[in-house]
Amino acid sequence: MKLKTLLIALAPLLLGACSSTSSAIDPEGTWGSGAPGQPQLVLAADGSLSGTDGCNRLLGSWELVDDTVELSELASTMMACVDVDTWLGAASTLRVDGDSVRVLDAAGTEIGTLDRQG
Repeated sequence: MKLKTLLIALAPLLLGACSSTSSAIDPEGTWGSGAPGQPQLVLAADGSLSGTDGCNRLLGSWELVDDTVELSELASTMMACVDVDTWLGAASTLRVDGDSVRVLDAAGTEIGTLDRQG
């Protein structure tokens, strides 16, 4: 009888742990192709961020807050590149959607997407 009571008492805790949505989001890894002229972000397990906007190197940090990846202000080199859209330098937050990530600026406007790399 005591075991049954204990299991009933623990059931909500166990079920709650299984239904957490933020634990299902895994932003760590490489997003974007990294081919010349293409944007790419690398989110490391220690919270650091590196990458390129297709022209300039990007550095910063990231943190998972609920279901959103919050980015620090990104540091960037300042090279001028002809015919390269450097939109990724304006990234402020990321929203993971399966194997892609939606990139939003500080106003919350989606400015692009990146696919997860193997």
